Amino acid sequence: MARAFADITFTDSVKAAQARYGSREQNGFFENAEDPRNSLGEKEIQFIQTRDSFYQATVGENGWPYVQHRGGPPGFLKILDERTFGYADYRGNMQYISVGNIGSDQRVSLILMDYLNRRRLKIWGHAQIVHGYDNPELLEKLQDNEYAAKVERGVVVHVDALEWNCPQHITQRFTEDQVKQAVAPLLQEITELKRLLASYQP
Repeated sequence: MARAFADITFTDSVKAAQARYGSREQNGFFENAEDPRNSLGEKEIQFIQTRDSFYQATVGENGWPYVQHRGGPPGFLKILDERTFGYADYRGNMQYISVGNIGSDQRVSLILMDYLNRRRLKIWGHAQIVHGYDNPELLEKLQDNEYAAKVERGVVVHVDALEWNCPQHITQRFTEDQVKQAVAPLLQEITELKRLLASYQP
């Protein structure tokens, strides 16, 4: 049994490149693995639910790939079951490139990043566009009740494969909240030192 992502991505040309650059043998491990990694475990679910952004690739009818960045508060990606997750789609620049591409080719590839801990999860799947008039209950599950913008549609991703990547070459980045948490003790210490200086009587 092979890892599901290897079945998808290790085409003849990819295998030829691996052979040419000397990694064909080590990549054979993925083609002989016991776990296909085509469903979400607890580790993946927790990771997905705490992301505040991801990158999604689709393919147009002309064969050109398109990568879109999507963001929201942690939790905006909703787990539906061990093979399915989705998100609410709000109005953006109204170009609808990803939506249009999914309409002609449902295959998508996503990269989810944790820059702080230098972790990266890749997901391959098939996406489905969901409208409120077709499935209002499902769209409601994808909605973030604390976000006031109107949901135009939902996007549901059915997982075909997933793979974690090594942390090499992932540059650490920090969100505003993470920086605030890191410097909070220092700010508290500065405030206390100022108080002590102000009350100092030589």
